[in-house]
Amino acid sequence: MRLAGPLRIVALVVTVGLTWIVVSILLGGPGSGFPRIQQLFTSPENPGTAEPRARKYKCGLPQPCPEEHLAFRMVSGAANVIGPKICLEDKMLMSSVQDNVGRGLNVALVNGVSGELIEARAFDMWAGDVNDLLKFIRPLHEGTLVFVASYDDPATKMNEETRKLFSDLGSRNVKDLAFRDSWVFVGAKGVQNKSPFEQHVKNSKHTNKYEGWPEALEMEGCIPRRTTAR
Repeated sequence: MRLAGPLRIVALVVTVGLTWIVVSILLGGPGSGFPRIQQLFTSPENPGTAEPRARKYKCGLPQPCPEEHLAFRMVSGAANVIGPKICLEDKMLMSSVQDNVGRGLNVALVNGVSGELIEARAFDMWAGDVNDLLKFIRPLHEGTLVFVASYDDPATKMNEETRKLFSDLGSRNVKDLAFRDSWVFVGAKGVQNKSPFEQHVKNSKHTNKYEGWPEALEMEGCIPRRTTAR
């Protein structure tokens, strides 16, 4: 019984000592403030020196478009595996997720004044009927924007009338479009000049990124709104 008192004192001293050690570790030692505790609530990177994340704008563009312009970003299909994407004003018009893309030409028609989607369809240019595509783009109204992204083969079924219609919409490269080329294009009904929004890569076994297909193309930019659309 006489040992109970001293044992309590020893236990108290040990408890106080251990508490002091733990507190010292957490506080980082004398004169160092609270760095150890702060580390528990902060990321490994120093928040004072970390680079701020680059802000992304509509459709992931690195900078905003001017007023009265439509932001867009589009990607052609990759080989015959990954489908194309067409984004306008932060809205995905066509993609595999939307389940509205397919082999051939993926075409989205947009009101050039409001920026609203009119219709989007995929046309099989390997085994499909080119007349379906012709019926789709022949009756376009003045001011209609036309977004086109290739997937797999965009040209096997293409005839002279199809090439002329796309040329009239502002395409420079459609006349040379061939089997399994990659192509992205934005044109409009009633344009007077060739479109600045077009990219084309030829299918060539010497330069292809994928076996049998060239690289996928990405294109983004700001399109001026049309003043009239009927």
